[in-house]
This record gives sequence, structure tokens and C-alpha cells, in this order.
Amino acid sequence: MTHTATRPVAGRINSTAILAIILISYFMILLDNSIIFTGLPSIQSSMGYSATGLSWVQDAYTLVFGGLLLLGARLGDIFGRRRVFVAGLAIFAIASFLVGVASNGWWLIAARALQGVGAAVVAPASLSLLTASFPPGPGRTRAVAWYGAAAGIGASLGLVIGGALADWVSWRAGFFINVPIGIAMIVLAPRFIPETQPSTGRFDVAGAVLATLGMTMLVFGIVNSADAGWTSPITVSTLAAGAILLILLFLNEARAEQPIMPLRLFRSRERSGAYAARILYLGAMIGFFYFTTQLLQGVMGFSAFQAGIAFFPMTIVNFAVAMLIPRLTPRFGNSTILSVGIAVTLTGMAWLSLVHPGSTYLTAIALPMILIGAGQGLAFAPLTSAGISGVKAEDAGAASGLVNTAHQLGSALGLGVLVAVSSGAGSSADDAATALTDHVSTALTAGTALLAACLVIALALIVPSTRTRSPTKQFEPRNGIRDGALVDRG
Repeated sequence: MTHTATRPVAGRINSTAILAIILISYFMILLDNSIIFTGLPSIQSSMGYSATGLSWVQDAYTLVFGGLLLLGARLGDIFGRRRVFVAGLAIFAIASFLVGVASNGWWLIAARALQGVGAAVVAPASLSLLTASFPPGPGRTRAVAWYGAAAGIGASLGLVIGGALADWVSWRAGFFINVPIGIAMIVLAPRFIPETQPSTGRFDVAGAVLATLGMTMLVFGIVNSADAGWTSPITVSTLAAGAILLILLFLNEARAEQPIMPLRLFRSRERSGAYAARILYLGAMIGFFYFTTQLLQGVMGFSAFQAGIAFFPMTIVNFAVAMLIPRLTPRFGNSTILSVGIAVTLTGMAWLSLVHPGSTYLTAIALPMILIGAGQGLAFAPLTSAGISGVKAEDAGAASGLVNTAHQLGSALGLGVLVAVSSGAGSSADDAATALTDHVSTALTAGTALLAACLVIALALIVPSTRTRSPTKQFEPRNGIRDGALVDRG
């Protein structure tokens, strides 16, 4: 099926409005990825979740989000990214309302999964629209920097908003606010964002199903091990099933006429390294948010709102550093900034993992948070750029989908691993506060190990692939492609 693309008159394109719509929509999705954290104690109490069941409130969203991202990216290529972008916003807004009115635990988890469907459509379309709407060079670098900043700030600000609403209104209110925002973006997107040229193609439904089911099985097996152990028949069988499904996914992608995950994207060491590094980085960061908010409320006596405010040092530094990226990139290059960012995050996480029952907020949490915020501000934009570096026009949607897939699946897998690793920590403690502190410290130590592995991958794969490029040449076209950004051909 081929449609004629509709584009606004060239002189009437409003780049500021386009960027605002894309960022607000992407920000709304990422906000929901963290807004639920500060409300976790209230949700657990009202829905009667166990510790393992509570993790599925987050994992139901991130798993469906990550598993369907590749198919979502393909939908944009075939039907037009703006059209698909608007449809995804509608699904997300409806699902947010259903989360807000959930009457029991299964309803809440199912509605969170539906949110993941909408997010899986919006996220890759937003990044693809960004690369198609901004010409290569410093302008696109600034747009990608804002996009990267939204990833970090959305996670941090979600904790504040979620905490405030959980304290003053209800944890449900954080999801109701998505409805008017989603409606506003649905109205504004067709007015300002140009449509991309649709193309004739087929859906790789088998690839999407295998990716989603495979990752779901893996995460379920990891989370189940926290309660049943690694030798449990359910744990072993689900982990084995997940591995088999992912093997079938790669076999399917090698044969598919139009795969949702073209294996040629992994031929680049820089892109492969970026996907792997993003999985590890997000695995550590989701654990940071998930466990630190429990430490603040369960050990230090913070309310949900106070816990959200407690993340402000990280949020402020994150934003300030992210805004420096357009100035730093021409001077130092993406790979150097990325490596420093991961190393700074690693230092902050290692410091935070040393928390003990007698720790104070300032020295044990706030100061490490500043390092983590600075590291995030430095790392996210270069990770995004490396993930879409050098792609051809026909692979723009798939590459954007892989960036977001690594982001969400890293979160789901990382949380599952950290929950499993820390499940037995603190069991011999004399009191609940000490037990929870030991539990959190163990999880954050494991998160530190994930960041160390992330740094090794960045230094081994991403840095060598960009070493021969001087920073000043990163904006010079190479066969129609600029470093970290796709040149729009029309």
C-alpha cells in the first residue's frame, strides 16, 4: 500500500512546535515509567501485592513496551509516522485512564500492559519524526540532546509528581493527568508535524510475538527465582523457554523479507555496543529509582512527596549537564562524553550502595545522586546518537525502535535481576529498617556491577569505532549520514 505523504508548506514548518510536541509526548511516556515508584507502598497496600507481584506493576509496562517497540517502528514506516504517532497517543491516553480506575491487581497490571502498547507505538515514531524533521548538524544535535535529557528528566520528575499526588490526592491521579496531555498532543500533532512518506511493506508479526514472549519468559523466570529459587521447575522452564524464543527470533529475522529487527543493524560495532550498553545502563538506573525510593520511605521515614523531592539534586544536575551536550560534542566527541558519563554514574552508584542504617540523606544519598545525575546528563544523548549512527534511510524506524527497545528491555530485565539478586539480603537482620537497608544496598551493589559492564562495553566497542573520527568531523556527511543522525531524504 502506498500513500502520498502530506507535508506542510515548507515555509510554514515550525521546528520549535514540532520539537515541543515530540518531547512532551515522549516525556509523558517516560514519566509513567517512574511516576509509579513513589506510589509503590500505597499501591501494594491497596492492591494486596506481594513484593514479587509488585514488581510486575512496572514490568508489565516495560515488557510490552520493549517487546512491541520494533513492530511499532515498522508501523510508522508503512503507514506514516505522524499517523501512527497520533494513534499511539490515543491508546496511551485510554490506557492511562484505565490504570487510574483499576479496581483490583490484575486490572491494574493489564492496563499497564496496554499503556505499554501505546508507548511502543509513540516512542519510535517520536525519534524517527525528530530525525526527519531536523536537518543534520548542530540543530539536530541540540534536538537529540533535548531528547536524551527528556529520558533522564522524565524519570526523575516522575518521582516528584508521583510522590506529590500520592500524598495529596492518590497514586491514581498521576495517570489521570495523561488524559488531557494526550488529547492536547493528538490535536496539535496533525497541525504542526509533517507526515512522512509511507511505504509498501509487510508486518513481521512473528518477530514481534517472539520478541515479546521471549523477553516476558526471561523476566518472569528471573523474578520468580526470588521466591521459588533458581532450581524451581517454573524458573528453569520459563528461562529455557525465553532463551529458545529469542533464538527463534534471530532465526526469523534472518529469513524475514522485511524484519522488524534487521540483523544488518548489528554489523556496526558502534550500534551494537550502544544497544548492549543501553540495556546495562538502564538496568542499573531502574534499580536505582526502584530501590532508593523504598529506602527513603521505609528507612528514613520520608513521605511519598518528600521522597520525590529527595531526587531533586539529581534532576537539576541532570538537566544542566544535558543542556551542555551540544557544546561539548563538537569539542570532545560522543564516545568520550559517553565514557565519562558512564564512569561518573558508576562512581555515584558505588557510593550510594554503601548506605547503612545510620546513614544520613545528605552524605549517603544526595551527594551520590549529584554524580548519578551528572552521569545521566552526559550519557543519554551520546547513547542515543550511537544507536542510530550511520543507518540508511530505510532502516531509520528499525534503528529508532532498537534504541527504545534496549531502553525498555534493559529496565525490565535489570529490575528482574536486581530483585532476584537482593531477595535474600537482610533476612537475618534484627529489625525491619536494617533488613530493608541491606536489601537495598545489595541491589545497588548489583547495579554498580551492571554499570561496570556497561563501561567495559563502551570502551571496547563504541570508543574504538569512533576513534578515527575527529570531533570536528562529526557533522560532515558520510554517504548521506551524519554521525549519530540520519539525513532525511525526503
